[in-house]
Amino acid sequence: MTKKRILIIGLVWPEPTSSAAGTRMIQLINLFLTKGYEIIFACAALKSDFSFDLSSIGVKEQAIKLNDEGFNDLVKNIKPDVVMFDRFITEEQYGWRVHQECPEAMTILDTEDLHFLRQARQQAHKTNFTLTKEDLFTAHAKREIASILRCDLSLIISEDEIKILLEQFKIDPSLLHYLPFLEKEITETDNWLSFEHRADFIFIGNFLHEPNWNTVQFLKTTIWPSLSKKIQGAKLNIYGAYPSQKVLQLNNPKENFNIIGRAENARAVIAKHRVLLAPIQFGAGVKGKFIDAMQVGTPSITTTVGAEAMKGNLEWNGFIEDDIELFITKAITLYQDKNLWLHAQQNGIKIINERYSENKFQNAFIDRMTNILINLKIHRQQNFFGQLLHHHTLQSTKYLSLWIEEKNK
Repeated sequence: MTKKRILIIGLVWPEPTSSAAGTRMIQLINLFLTKGYEIIFACAALKSDFSFDLSSIGVKEQAIKLNDEGFNDLVKNIKPDVVMFDRFITEEQYGWRVHQECPEAMTILDTEDLHFLRQARQQAHKTNFTLTKEDLFTAHAKREIASILRCDLSLIISEDEIKILLEQFKIDPSLLHYLPFLEKEITETDNWLSFEHRADFIFIGNFLHEPNWNTVQFLKTTIWPSLSKKIQGAKLNIYGAYPSQKVLQLNNPKENFNIIGRAENARAVIAKHRVLLAPIQFGAGVKGKFIDAMQVGTPSITTTVGAEAMKGNLEWNGFIEDDIELFITKAITLYQDKNLWLHAQQNGIKIINERYSENKFQNAFIDRMTNILINLKIHRQQNFFGQLLHHHTLQSTKYLSLWIEEKNK
């Protein structure tokens, strides 16, 4: 039996040690490998020292260029059964070329999170106003939702985002698939450090991601000055990839506020700390830092937007609190009360095993893919708006790209 071939077009080369997005991509790649897919990963970005070596797990790496007709020849030669776009921007850039050269290839969009939702929340936070449903109908939303409509299936990491797409934007459910982080179940906890053998608070997050940078500023100016006075000797250690000079200058060991930078192994670092402190003010999707914390038994305190769509009907592994004073009080309680801390730890185990176990989601996704592949013509006929967008909208994207290509010559 011939192996199915999937072409993944990455916005960047995956860096699982730098971001949750990198971890997510490696999880998807591993899933396709276990299901027997031949994988080609193509990307126009430059590699960094932290890019995952995909060739080491049997994935073919392919450098590509933006606005370059060489991609057309490449995709024609690859003849993929499936093309997966890493975020809607890559679909905008390469989707029309894929559609032109390989019209029978199934297309999947991995959204990571809904960018337009994150941007709308960020804007609301900046201007200090309450976000309404109407505020979501932005130019950014039109671009991202057009991309969803053009693809045969879009992977959504958050149930709340599925709800927004269905209810606010009336997207057909046949185009969406809920696929959270795919985690190993927690069965062994003997190697976890005990309450007594842990100390200090931690925050972790890639600094290229605006919600993380904003959270660190909020910790520095609003949370830590009050919290640190009430727990003598406790430190707040801030980890994250790509800290700029403006991040590093917040480092202040005298205040026990330490900017440490990249963690080579996020889970190993989180595992040494007693509490993850994450008063996230805006964002979207699902936060990988909490998955990592639960996987190593570290309770956390965060906000409503931080914990969004993560726990379902289960108890959080710590506290969810938006009021600043209560946030500080509960952080202290979680840090000092061993029984409460142990209970929170158990909640984390339950969340991972019931809501993120890879065994619960992998086969359903592959079955959905297979079914669409078999019935691709019918599936597309039912998505007439997608066909309209391919016919009209993509023409403008196509000719802009061709104009840039010609200009570059």
